[in-house]
Amino acid sequence: MSEVDGTKEEIAYLKLWLGIMIATGISLIGWLLGNFGSAHWLLIGGGLVGLLSTGFGCFALHKQIEFKIDKVKRL
Repeated sequence: MSEVDGTKEEIAYLKLWLGIMIATGISLIGWLLGNFGSAHWLLIGGGLVGLLSTGFGCFALHKQIEFKIDKVKRL
């Protein structure tokens, strides 16, 4: 497998995980909105921390995908 093909496969794999993280974030937002008034404040706080960390992870994966796309353009 050439280096270009390998990098394209890495991009596809990272896009899969980015999609999973986005779906997780959307589900967490839905849970937070649905249970904001009835859940214990520790659960809400944990959900917010989880949402922030998921958002940061999505941003980091997005930057990594952009870097790899630039790498493919240079090859």
